[in-house]
Amino acid sequence: MIDIWQEFLRTFHTQPEVVAQAPGRVNLIGEHIDYSDGFVLPFAIHDVTTVAISRREDSTITLASMQRPKDGFSTNYEMLVPLTGEHWARYPLGVLWALREKLGTRNFQGLNILIDGKVPLGAGLSSSAALECSVAVALNHLFQLGQSLPDLARITQRAENIYVGVPCGIMDQSISLMAEAGCAIMLDCRDLSTEKIPFDIAPEHLELLIIDTQAHHSLVDGGYAERRASCEKAVGILGISSLRDLSVANLYEEGHRLDDLTFRRAKHAVTEMKRVMAAVVALKARNFTELGLLLNQSHASLRDDYTVSCPELDLAVDTALAMGALGARMVGGGFGGSAIALIHRADAPKIREAIATAFTEAHFKSPRFFNSLPSDGAKVIEPAGLK
Repeated sequence: MIDIWQEFLRTFHTQPEVVAQAPGRVNLIGEHIDYSDGFVLPFAIHDVTTVAISRREDSTITLASMQRPKDGFSTNYEMLVPLTGEHWARYPLGVLWALREKLGTRNFQGLNILIDGKVPLGAGLSSSAALECSVAVALNHLFQLGQSLPDLARITQRAENIYVGVPCGIMDQSISLMAEAGCAIMLDCRDLSTEKIPFDIAPEHLELLIIDTQAHHSLVDGGYAERRASCEKAVGILGISSLRDLSVANLYEEGHRLDDLTFRRAKHAVTEMKRVMAAVVALKARNFTELGLLLNQSHASLRDDYTVSCPELDLAVDTALAMGALGARMVGGGFGGSAIALIHRADAPKIREAIATAFTEAHFKSPRFFNSLPSDGAKVIEPAGLK
């Protein structure tokens, strides 16, 4: 935090008025079902994106990044319209756009915004939601907007859906805002209600290994949108409000009405929702063997029915399982990114080594490994002297 404070002074020649941070996330289980009104089971990781903001006297919005010091951006409110391209500034600008859209034409006046992003990019750990939510929490505090955490989740989701152009569900923004240390959060993506689910694996000498395959992904290339469209197609044909309202039995009874691809996409959604509920039961019973089996089933469904895995993710999962992991699966939107493996802590060195060796032999980029305990959600930081 001291770093962003000093860098803000150096970049903008003034002190920030507010500093806020928001974390990335790992989803234990419940992938690609948030946009079908499903239940998901994520937790926040300790890696965060931090934002510092001050107001300006003019209407200019100036953005800078500590990770991309030569890639700043400047605009004004008259030019605040959805952008094309890949520039990182779309995410904070999208939050400003979505806030103004909800609150009317209110002008927040010019802003200096500095970003310090420590959530790995392209790793499937929701660096985009961390950026959006840190900005939303900071602006909510700075301008006393009175928006609740569910309000901010919907606002930041809209920023990513409309301004950035990624048709994501609401899980990533919700957990970045609402997470609590020491537990996963069962999130109802229909009404954003939550239930804290204990996730304390240390007493069982277990660890959740996060494997960044470094096969970095982008969700703007159409693959994500195509799968969401398949789910919406199934909903329309079957005459239901969402796939959450469809049981596995009903899917098989009505499946003849769907083409094969649409059926497989719907099958993933309805079976993954069942796996989430089973995982909650397993965690409450501290049945980590059962949890591991559910992780394996989730990966198989994402790989075979939803087809969002990739060779790097499959290799990480298969190698972890071969080396004794209780369960493993890809996480995030897919097409690259990260996998998780529930492992015995004593096995961590050999599993990391085996995955790294397998990647070398396959001529893949070397993976990165880390782990994280469930951490707190977004918050405003008020360092000494900040008023």
